[in-house]
Amino acid sequence: MFAMALHEPGRPLVAERRATPEPGGGELRLKVRACGVCRTDLHVVDGELAPRRPSIVPGHEIVGVVEALGEGVTGIDTGQRLGAAWLAETCGVCRYCRDGEENLCDRPDFHGWTRDGGYADAVIVRADFCFPIPEPYADAEAAPLMCAGLIGYRAWRKASEGRRVERLGLYGFGAAAHLLAQLASAQGQAVYAVTRRGDAAAQGLARRLGCVWAGGSDERPPDGLDAAIIFAPVGALVPAALEAVRKGGVVVLGGIHMSDLPGFPYALIWEERRLVSVANLTRQDGREYLPLAARAGVRPEVVTFPLAQANEALGALRAGAFTGAAVLIP
Repeated sequence: MFAMALHEPGRPLVAERRATPEPGGGELRLKVRACGVCRTDLHVVDGELAPRRPSIVPGHEIVGVVEALGEGVTGIDTGQRLGAAWLAETCGVCRYCRDGEENLCDRPDFHGWTRDGGYADAVIVRADFCFPIPEPYADAEAAPLMCAGLIGYRAWRKASEGRRVERLGLYGFGAAAHLLAQLASAQGQAVYAVTRRGDAAAQGLARRLGCVWAGGSDERPPDGLDAAIIFAPVGALVPAALEAVRKGGVVVLGGIHMSDLPGFPYALIWEERRLVSVANLTRQDGREYLPLAARAGVRPEVVTFPLAQANEALGALRAGAFTGAAVLIP
């Protein structure tokens, strides 16, 4: 098995040959066909998410075909195409799991952080934490749906709790936002894209995908927003987003890591504005989102890299050198 492994945060990934792993009870082995490169991978590689193991194979936007089944796995056949996402396993017994909030599990596992992920040509996953891939999507297209799509969907649902959303702001127009913009537009929402200052490529992509307005972080959307979702890991965007949402509006923080939030006047959150975060995802999110995205015609914009060029792909993501999503192909 070929894999790209992280042995020390802040250092490049190392290409390795390993023994092909065998699935245990309730597990299966996927022959990886594509693995997305997510900003969370950067947080792992850079050490912003503290290491949980001496070494780790990153990657949690995994698409592959089943090539081996562990004991007790039923309802899945070899050769079947499945996806695996960030959440790799939950305890099933803590308060959160019992209450249907497995994304907040007290003892979770995560692909690419606490257990080896998809920057490899094979990966072991729990059978009950996999998702069928809708037929319209090629492997490379499906990979970003496994996290960028799913976390965008969860953030979108959180933004819509309790109030009608007609005008939605997306702060940071990368992999997650470019997928969510398509879904929100298909549902009749007016989407406003806020990009890095002067990022003409991202703003052009936003307009092509149906956004009614696209501008830099130094600009304010021209209309009051009902909700805003911040995907960029930049705490300084929080006051700007609060200022842009109307009374009773909500600002959702969609990332697993963000720089510190600056102080801001109480007036920005008064009038029942809400500031909430989204943590991880649930399997139900995947069951709902993937067919919904296919029906809505959501199409990821992807740039592909060979698996052996994972370091180059991570560097390109860090530099903002492409629009849409990056995907590794073994």
